[in-house]
Amino acid sequence: MRILLVGGGGREHALAWKLRRDDPSCEVIAAPGNAGMTAVARCVPVSATDIDALLALARAESVAFTVVGPEAPLELGIVDRFRAEGLAIFGPTAAAARIETSKRFAKELMLAAGVPTAQARTFTEAAAAKAEVRRLGAPVVVKASGIAAGKGVVVAGSVEEAERAVDEMLVDGIFGEAGAEVLIEECMTGEEVSLFALTDGSHVLPFIGAQDHKRIGEGDTGPNTGGMGAYAPVSLAPPALIAEAVERIFLPTLAALRAAGCPFTGLLYAGLMLTPDGPKVVEFNCRFGDPETQALLPLMASSLLTPMRAIARGESIASMLPLTWHPGASVTTVVAAAGYPGPVRAGDAITVPPDHDGVTIFHAGTKRSADGSVVTAGGRVVAATAVAPTFAAARDASTAAAAAVRFAGAQFRRDIGWREQARAG
Repeated sequence: MRILLVGGGGREHALAWKLRRDDPSCEVIAAPGNAGMTAVARCVPVSATDIDALLALARAESVAFTVVGPEAPLELGIVDRFRAEGLAIFGPTAAAARIETSKRFAKELMLAAGVPTAQARTFTEAAAAKAEVRRLGAPVVVKASGIAAGKGVVVAGSVEEAERAVDEMLVDGIFGEAGAEVLIEECMTGEEVSLFALTDGSHVLPFIGAQDHKRIGEGDTGPNTGGMGAYAPVSLAPPALIAEAVERIFLPTLAALRAAGCPFTGLLYAGLMLTPDGPKVVEFNCRFGDPETQALLPLMASSLLTPMRAIARGESIASMLPLTWHPGASVTTVVAAAGYPGPVRAGDAITVPPDHDGVTIFHAGTKRSADGSVVTAGGRVVAATAVAPTFAAARDASTAAAAAVRFAGAQFRRDIGWREQARAG
């Protein structure tokens, strides 16, 4: 069986790794892939946003189904195109993907459906947005409505900081069209948890919880990034909380999307704030998260391939058993390039330690140079994932593996899971 995997980041490397674990006989074709994926996939130089070329590739390779990793091709309608051609594909349509690609759409849908989330208003003019900031006071959240590579959210501790964020998005246009519309949102308090669920549009198979670390600096300081690390499971997200999130958040959201004429299939990712009033949605994503995927999939005991293939074919997952998980903990530490999350230097030679003793290195921003050596090619370069019987052991092994990755200017956080460690005493 051949599977086309669209994308070339750490999330896609982890997906290819897991699919091959589930069925070593399957062939994964990654478009475009990266330098580290060649051990588990055949990489072809086709852009993740070149829908015509991806469609031609899927036909030429007679793939059983296609898996879409990043959000950009989903926003461009890759699922709509493939389905129109009768090709099986895992992911939501462009209309359903608006649950991520339009924060305005997502917020209005949640509020209308009674899904617990923060109150917010949408603006396209800076003066009106600033007036709303002053009305709410600080702390307050400013969000670009479109997709901004995980960087379009500012949790402002002061009115002045929020007003600067408004100007950067609406006046300076730092996020382009993604920031041409902003949401001014009340600030929720609590810890955040990432919760994934596979869905056929009506039924869900939830994952265990994970926690991402967005800030560049230790102790969650500095600017937001696409994610500097993650761990799973999260002690604050026991089975009872996940069941509550399924009943109060996932199922009502899926019902609202069906009622809106855009049923969602694929992987629905809820970023949850664990407030004193229960879990509330910070935002939704329409695909696997990065780097949470790198932390979660090595813990996954049950098959990912089986439900993904069923969903891609339009089949029900109602009769499938709950997902099962290996005991222990997983910690992922992202190693980023110099300058990240700002402009980064590329082309630095990189040395990566071999996988060993529960440690797996997932590549993201890497490529092969003309002489065949591996060099850096992006902001987040690799992710070092370690699975161990305890959280502390997994964290130590992940940190050690990240430190063993060598390239000029490498930076990483040594405190992934610091809240979990604090809870453990």
